Amino acid sequence: MTKQDLVNMLSDKVGLTKADAQRAVDGVGDAITAALARGEKVTWTGFGTYEVRTRAARMGRNPQTGAPLHIPAGKTPAFRAGKSLKDAVRQ
Repeated sequence: MTKQDLVNMLSDKVGLTKADAQRAVDGVGDAITAALARGEKVTWTGFGTYEVRTRAARMGRNPQTGAPLHIPAGKTPAFRAGKSLKDAVRQ
């Protein structure tokens, strides 16, 4: 499913115009992105939790040359599915 498929589905299911559905989908994405950028956790009950996880610095290898290289610490977004979503997928 693409973003446009989601917009079309939302438009049909809720009765919004496609432009309004597009703004709604973009708004949800922007709100989640902004919260994660501030370091906040976003919990969507029944669906899942978005959070920022910190990755420690580590040593890696260049796959072309095999030379060791330092990979710096960083932050990455993560999603943990909620129980209702897991149950729906397992059915």
